[in-house]
Amino acid sequence: MRHKHGYRKLNRTSSHRAALLKNLAIALTKEGRIETTLPKAKELRSYYEKLITKASAGDSNAHRAVFALLQDKACTNKIVNEIAPNYAERNGGYTRIIKTRTRRGDAAPMAIIELV
Repeated sequence: MRHKHGYRKLNRTSSHRAALLKNLAIALTKEGRIETTLPKAKELRSYYEKLITKASAGDSNAHRAVFALLQDKACTNKIVNEIAPNYAERNGGYTRIIKTRTRRGDAAPMAIIELV
């Protein structure tokens, strides 16, 4: 049973999972909307909303904290300078997940995750 278990393993090692979430977060920052599997989207929502919350301070420590997780200067600047100020008055709920279809090859449930 997974009572109160904190995260989804997604059938990956911890380093692979960290790289996956980092790359999905970079793609979401660049595009504003991506399609992925539903469990990945649900895990990315938690990861990305914590990024925006850290970036909402807007100072150099916010840049450092976001860059430590993303390792991408362009995306870090975009999150801290463009995305986070848009959500300054919101207390969370920065992303939206929309269930779309089942993937034909393996019948995985797909979802679109986008910035609100």
